[in-house]
Amino acid sequence: MNLVTGATGLLGSHIVEQLRAAGEPVRALVRPSSDIRALESFGGVEFALGDVTDAASIRDAMKGVTTVYHSAAAVGDWGNWEKYFVPVTIGGTRNMIEAAQAEGVARFLHVSTISAYGHIKGKDVVDESYPLGELGKNLKKWSYYSRAKVEAEKVVWAAWENDELPVTVAKPSWLYGPRDRASMPRIIKALRTGKCKLIGDGSNPLNLTYAGNEAEGCILAATKECGVGQKYNLSSDGHITLAGYFNKIAECIGAKPVTKRVPYWLAYRAGFMMECFGRLMGRKTPPLVTRYSTWLMGRKCFFSPEKARTELGWTPTVGYDEGIQRSVRWCLDNVEGLDK
Repeated sequence: MNLVTGATGLLGSHIVEQLRAAGEPVRALVRPSSDIRALESFGGVEFALGDVTDAASIRDAMKGVTTVYHSAAAVGDWGNWEKYFVPVTIGGTRNMIEAAQAEGVARFLHVSTISAYGHIKGKDVVDESYPLGELGKNLKKWSYYSRAKVEAEKVVWAAWENDELPVTVAKPSWLYGPRDRASMPRIIKALRTGKCKLIGDGSNPLNLTYAGNEAEGCILAATKECGVGQKYNLSSDGHITLAGYFNKIAECIGAKPVTKRVPYWLAYRAGFMMECFGRLMGRKTPPLVTRYSTWLMGRKCFFSPEKARTELGWTPTVGYDEGIQRSVRWCLDNVEGLDK
């Protein structure tokens, strides 16, 4: 039995889809309020009602499980640290680890992120030997998503170092694909209204991965023996720039190519000011620009996936042209307000 958390999310749903396509039994941990229609369409998915913050529900969901795919986390660069990021990302991971240990799970795949290395400046090529990010060094106080992912990953590695659980850590990059209700719809709206801008000249390489390819990498990492005790940057499907990504989307929807630009330093400072104002005013939704979103789109560093290529044999099944077309079509068909 494979247990998947975050199963209704972008990556989790693709992991479930591929496991079921391969005939694997899948149990999805879902909240009572979750939209499970996509999971139901895959056929044969078993549902366990619960939440990663509820240790009792996790213990029930973990019974008889062989492999865990833990992709649930507090997502985004906004929200309350103590009420949102700590209990969900950090506490939820601790609950999952403890339940997996108690049940004697054979493999535990933890989905981290490349931003757990910290918000690296410069043109470094970053591989798995790079250390986790540090607060005050390459993580800011309000870098809640990345900070929480760092702490959650420490919980996972502690279980491995204490010889308590066979773990593997996957580090995705910026994901896109069908069922993306976050970044792709926002980009489409910005392109159609002419408000989309490049950060810098747009020539910086993106770490961009199609969610289906990412799911394939996670399954390889969780099932290959060489993956035990290892971490993998599942972080790129090949070469693409920020301008290239935006303009491929623009071509799909018949919008004009992006020509407007804003200097990285200006966008970063604007993000800081907007964050300060948002925190002061107690905003519940993120401001238009944050330092994290600026770094995500405008960074010069590149997170190398070569270890996953070599050890796991992970290669992209879906290329950027096909993946972007699929993703845009799904958004136009499923996200309200994007059909025109």
